[in-house]
Amino acid sequence: MSELTRFPFLLAAVVLLMHCANPRPTTPATAPPPPALTTWPDVRLELIDPALSELIAPEPLVQKLGEGFTWSEGPVWLPRQGQLLFSDVPRNTVFRWSEAEGIGIYLIPSGYSGSGEYSREPGSNGLALDGDGRLLLCQHGNRQVARMDAPLDDPAPRFLPLAETYDGSRFNSPNDLCYDARGGYIYFTDPPYGLPQGMESESKEIPFQGVYRWREDTGTELVYDGLSRPNGIALSPDGRRLYVANSDGERAVWMVFDIDADFRVSGGRVFYDATPALATDSGLPDGLKVDRQGNIYATGPGGIWFFNAEL
Repeated sequence: MSELTRFPFLLAAVVLLMHCANPRPTTPATAPPPPALTTWPDVRLELIDPALSELIAPEPLVQKLGEGFTWSEGPVWLPRQGQLLFSDVPRNTVFRWSEAEGIGIYLIPSGYSGSGEYSREPGSNGLALDGDGRLLLCQHGNRQVARMDAPLDDPAPRFLPLAETYDGSRFNSPNDLCYDARGGYIYFTDPPYGLPQGMESESKEIPFQGVYRWREDTGTELVYDGLSRPNGIALSPDGRRLYVANSDGERAVWMVFDIDADFRVSGGRVFYDATPALATDSGLPDGLKVDRQGNIYATGPGGIWFFNAEL
């Protein structure tokens, strides 16, 4: 690895959504104009490689898009609509943000379609768009990866289950996902966070926490079962590398897998171990995104970490 830089400023998601434990906001009948964005001028960078100057200004601009969420997860951008979607997992809701309108509710319920309470984390988590621009959701409460069966401009809580089980057993709580445009696969992680009692839940059916992929013609395949808390997941721009974060204080690592021309997945090595950073910083490897040049943006101890593609 030749580049590592991070914000020593803890953010809840790579797209700078804030994680706030505030009371639930009310939604007025007529939305007021969006508030001016709050800006933090004192964000600091720890620079290890000067190549970062090609990606980010020396004095980075960090703005808060919204607040009042229990916690925010799974951001995805809708290019045509000019909207950012993200999940509030405990509130079983997908919110939207746009520059013109600010924050509003996009979809409810988002991850648990049953009645009554299910768990502390029932809602959707990771969100993505498939090759046809349809919304994909990791649903904690429904324990599946699903597709919203409604247009993006007219969202509705109608869900088409895609990946529901592995080897006859229900998933724990699919957490994050990414879509492979080259092969048509959906890659996703399955930690236990959304189960009623987490790892100790009597409803847990799979003895490990897996990384999987799904395609309509092949169904669900296990990619890797060697991580204790697989979480954020992303692909390189050419679809030849798969990156996975492990949210475990005993092994806070990011891993990389190789995908060949026939879509066989191999390897699985740690490209960075952030466990030592936990001695001074809080936070674990969680969400991550990859840009068009293959640079990786990953939440971790102390803030957002940047890695180039030369891993």
